[in-house]
Amino acid sequence: MPLARSISVTSLSGLDEWDEEFELEDAVLFEIAWEVANKVGGIYTVIQTKARLTCEEWGENYFLVGPYTESNVRTQVELIEPTSAVLRRTIDKMNSSGCKVYFGRWLIEGSPYVILLDVGFTAWSLDRWKSELWENCAIGVPWFDREANDAVLFGFLTAWLLGEYAAQCDEAPRILAHFHEWLAGLGLVLCRQRHLPVATIFTTHATLLGRYLCAGNVDFYNNLAEFNVDKEAGDRQIYHRYCVERAAARCAHVFTTVSKITAIEAEHLLKRKPDIVTPNGLNVKKFSAMHEFQNLHATSKARIQEFIRGHFYGHLDFNLDKTVFLFIAGRYEFSNKGADIFLEALARLNYLLRVNHSEVTVIAFFIMPARTNNFNVETLKGQAVRKQLWDTAHTVKERFGKKLYESLLVGQLPEVSKLLDKEDFTMMKRAIFATQRQGLPPVCTHNMLEDSTDPILSCIRRIGLFNSAQDRVKVHTHSFLSSTSPLLPMDYEEFVRGCHLGVFPSYYEPWGYTPAECTVMGIPSVSTNLSGFGCFMEEHIADPSAYGIYILDRRYRGVDESCNQLTTFLFQFCQQSRRQRIIQRNRTERLSDLLDWRYLGRYYVAARHMALAKAFPDQYMYEPHDPTSTSGFRYPRPASVPPSPAHSLHSSPHHSEGEDEEERYDEELEAEKDRMNIRQPYRNKSPPIISTHVRQNKPSLVCVSSMVTPPQTLPWSVWC
Repeated sequence: MPLARSISVTSLSGLDEWDEEFELEDAVLFEIAWEVANKVGGIYTVIQTKARLTCEEWGENYFLVGPYTESNVRTQVELIEPTSAVLRRTIDKMNSSGCKVYFGRWLIEGSPYVILLDVGFTAWSLDRWKSELWENCAIGVPWFDREANDAVLFGFLTAWLLGEYAAQCDEAPRILAHFHEWLAGLGLVLCRQRHLPVATIFTTHATLLGRYLCAGNVDFYNNLAEFNVDKEAGDRQIYHRYCVERAAARCAHVFTTVSKITAIEAEHLLKRKPDIVTPNGLNVKKFSAMHEFQNLHATSKARIQEFIRGHFYGHLDFNLDKTVFLFIAGRYEFSNKGADIFLEALARLNYLLRVNHSEVTVIAFFIMPARTNNFNVETLKGQAVRKQLWDTAHTVKERFGKKLYESLLVGQLPEVSKLLDKEDFTMMKRAIFATQRQGLPPVCTHNMLEDSTDPILSCIRRIGLFNSAQDRVKVHTHSFLSSTSPLLPMDYEEFVRGCHLGVFPSYYEPWGYTPAECTVMGIPSVSTNLSGFGCFMEEHIADPSAYGIYILDRRYRGVDESCNQLTTFLFQFCQQSRRQRIIQRNRTERLSDLLDWRYLGRYYVAARHMALAKAFPDQYMYEPHDPTSTSGFRYPRPASVPPSPAHSLHSSPHHSEGEDEEERYDEELEAEKDRMNIRQPYRNKSPPIISTHVRQNKPSLVCVSSMVTPPQTLPWSVWC
């Protein structure tokens, strides 16, 4: 079966080229973010992965601006002299005035120029700048908020840099400054307050207030229009941060956000409708393995299976060849990331697998960083026992092989009873006795500092998933992944490739890089219609589940209904044969081009052109696209669809297993049919209005122990 990805975004009909003619030779782009050469959040991934594309567009006139952190600079930045005479004069002037400004190349793909501002070196100006901020903008920053204090210093230094650059230019400059998130937003506000000749863009990747409100377990999306934003921000002691974010959004020439669902949120909380949605992309080339991605899956899965053999020693009463690996990963936000609904769905899935006498075993990994102090002793012992068994088997094999070899040398067939002597049996018995254990396999690999109050462990205790022999669903929490770990020596990318399904039922997820990374690696995933990724896929794919993208409805359904839907998704996935999973992974990987910056970068291009046209109307003109037209394409339902599960759609008389296995499937032919049937979506440019009466307030989760009958499931076929 051919496994190579045979579809390309650049060759699809229905995909506009967006070839506006803009003269960028005299324009300069500064992209400002706290995450430039400073990995503290997801924005780091956004900037890092699209740097190469932006460098190709702007060339020597593209500069990233971020904070100076010595530990990061030592490993990520090559410090050099400024390449531009204007920039050299600007940096020299600032350094002579009491600042420390560094210039270099960020050692990532594209090697963009970076300007790093030493925030700590100018801390002596904090009180003066905070007074100026209060007098000019009526924003007061409390002394105890260190992050906000850093934002003030960074904002004033950024505005100083842009203003000094404009002053050092011999001719009227055309400066474009793109600010990411509230930590960099103050620089934008100061640029507009000082009337600098700068075109400004502000991108919010997630609103501050939205994240806090969702963490408070409120019915967020149905009450967006009802929130008293000033009061809510004040109650959470983030009013000053909220003021900076809102001021940046209101002052920018162009305001963007990363998804349509976040655009609705920003319109209500920041009181401005985004001008354009700029989805986050990935550098697909980094993950692309072409026809090798199925082999990489098999290799990584084998390494995970080795870990499972050690972790479940003494209780390895299930078939690893019929075991499905699920995982959830991300920040440890129990409700926002959907860990609560995932655990409840696992309990219900366990019930369904048991009552249906399924031979499938599910192992669910929770990859979320938590406070720990060391590895769990029982977990380390499991890997030691596994290694001891391997060494014993290898020793017996060597002795067995030597006796067999000597017997064949003399021309005799060996007697089986003489190949293994008493010493061999004693050695093997001792190894078997060593695998006996009194307790159950642990659900956690590390010693948790707050074991009794940890949300995931507390939920596991409530639903009773303790990895017992009767359970068809096993759970495993892993705080971090590292290629140097003594337990599971794999990095995150290798681990994802070895799993079968990523589950991300987030309630608050402005974009969602974790399911996007699964897609480009050919791993199916579960997302929601409250995540930017889920909304984007629903817009571009006619039948997402056929391509391995399961969209959970958390927008118009209550928690219990959504949990039942997730249980159905997982149960259906467990019914798939190995062959069906291979076909689905092929289709999932074929969606990679949708998430490539080569395609999604065009939205950033449009935002920059729009900002230049607004700030410099005499030099630039921008005509937005017709709202009724589309800027993308839409994958139809696959041309050939295998049944799932295999026995659910059989007619009468029943097909034999042999006939099912002989069903022909041609990956290249299917890809060609998909390419021929690509159609443009019917899409409204304005964000949809969320119904305020369909979805009720979030009820408490229903414990699986209270269930008398199995939860109602959707139709069996995941493909229909």
